[in-house]
Amino acid sequence: MKASLVFVFLLNLGMFAQNKAGLYDYADLPQSLLSNPGTMVTFNGHVGVPLGSQFYISAGLKGGSLFDIVANDERTIDEKISEKLRELTSDDYLAVTQQLEILNVGWRSRRDPKIYFSAGVYEEFDFIGYFPKDLVILAYEGNEEYINREFNFSDFTGSTELLTVFHFGYNKQVDNRLTFGARAKLYSSMFHMRSARNQGTFTTVESLGGNNLYRHIVSDANIVIETSGYGDLREINDGEASEKAKEYKRTLLRKGFLGGNLGLGIDLGFSYKMDEQWLITGSLNDLGLILYNKDVETYVASGDYAFDGFETPIQFTGNGPQDFLNDLKESLSIDTLSTSYTTMRSLKINGSIKHLFNRFDSGSCKCYVKEGIPRYTDAVGFQLFSQFRPKRPVLAGSFYYYKRWFDFLRTKINYTIDEFSYYNVGLLISTHVNPLNMYIAADNLFSYSNLAKARGASLQFGINIIF
Repeated sequence: MKASLVFVFLLNLGMFAQNKAGLYDYADLPQSLLSNPGTMVTFNGHVGVPLGSQFYISAGLKGGSLFDIVANDERTIDEKISEKLRELTSDDYLAVTQQLEILNVGWRSRRDPKIYFSAGVYEEFDFIGYFPKDLVILAYEGNEEYINREFNFSDFTGSTELLTVFHFGYNKQVDNRLTFGARAKLYSSMFHMRSARNQGTFTTVESLGGNNLYRHIVSDANIVIETSGYGDLREINDGEASEKAKEYKRTLLRKGFLGGNLGLGIDLGFSYKMDEQWLITGSLNDLGLILYNKDVETYVASGDYAFDGFETPIQFTGNGPQDFLNDLKESLSIDTLSTSYTTMRSLKINGSIKHLFNRFDSGSCKCYVKEGIPRYTDAVGFQLFSQFRPKRPVLAGSFYYYKRWFDFLRTKINYTIDEFSYYNVGLLISTHVNPLNMYIAADNLFSYSNLAKARGASLQFGINIIF
């Protein structure tokens, strides 16, 4: 049973949210405005297919792969799990990001053609949980080989949220070189849970009473789990499974459309042409916060506790730890609070530099010329991405090559380097048959031949009407 529990965790450890390397600075698509509101817009308007203009999901891995556990070699499952536990650190984590555009529209201002407005609504789910190495080792291997070692509760860190984002964007071409943009956001949170900055230790020492007994000590414990939206969902416990599912859906929809905890945020971005063929861009996304004051429950456990025995009952031994848990509740201060709290959004930073080449406006064909602006069929560039997470920022760098094969077919291939993989190759393909646009993008293409060895994967696709 110990092996199966840790195996399940390692299986889930394969999920890591990645940046949208393919979509950033891809000015042919209106979705690029969501990652940089200062993208240079060349179209006059767009309408995304409702619920179909963008679906995005990303999964990845830091610290290993499922193949490390299921590989057909001479080692046992327990041996491979024990080895992997020693390799993983408390900075390794699992994460999932998913987005669904509900509505996305844009239009050029009639009063000032240099201004482009955009607006829409999208749903977002985000989860991150750091690997609690000390606690997993204690549960899996026990404390027999770890006398006098402190197991730290601070490894227990993570957060999850489901929310809806209403947004309105402003994009203006200031002059022939600079384009600036901003996007205001209103967040409506449906569910939130986080636990961070926990403290305390668990230590096993030899008992002073002799008889080869040990004393197990919980010292200076302070564990806090903040939740919002959980209470309402927990109370849905009557009726058939189908009825409960409908009630869950109604509750989440109500909270997602301005009935939940609200917050404000802003995106900022720019594009600057150093000359005709060199372009630099930058953006800040989700610079904002959410105030949680509805359906709030905060669970706090603090204090000290000690007990004697040969082993700790929190191992997965099947001996029934209920008596221990009851005694623990009596010894520690365990409270449920209804105090409001505020969280900052996970800030994302992008930057890029691009070189355009292969000018296509010679002769009688002016296919790639609009309002006297020359077009180029090819571009190479580099993008830098950073996202703030509970413990530390996540960094990634991408080299890319853009190719406009025909007016109706365009591609972008990118090679991403980050702390998880050095061979992440992605591809974006978009078709433009006026006014219909369809696109699909995927990362870590080489991993699809053997998903057990995959360090990550992401997928996004959508349909737009572009004028």
